[in-house]
Amino acid sequence: MNWLDEVKWDAQGLVPVIAQEAASGDVLMFAWMNREALQKTAELGRAVYFSRSRNRLWFKGEESGHVQTVHDIRLDCDNDVVLLKVTQLGHEPGIACHTGRHSCFFQRHENGQWHAVDPVLKDPESIYK
Repeated sequence: MNWLDEVKWDAQGLVPVIAQEAASGDVLMFAWMNREALQKTAELGRAVYFSRSRNRLWFKGEESGHVQTVHDIRLDCDNDVVLLKVTQLGHEPGIACHTGRHSCFFQRHENGQWHAVDPVLKDPESIYK
């Protein structure tokens, strides 16, 4: 059996993916992959996702330069979530979020409201064309 056949793809042929920084353990982002994206990620050692908004493969960093080198690909116990252990490249410290932050998970719930608690490391206007 092909290793990709063991993944439980949803009705749209996608699987949720969590990108975690290998060195720090920080959860950087959540995204989706289709079969081709997961196969290319394994082949290239670079994160390739499926962009639902663009309806195409999205090579992380293709526009921003914030590439993710993949060290480890894991599948959860139900075979329906992928975990990538990555090194975030292109800026120090690494920027994974399109808002110019290290992680997409920069908002914390406090007293019934969401508060941005992590700094913008680089202005998004200077990252994207």
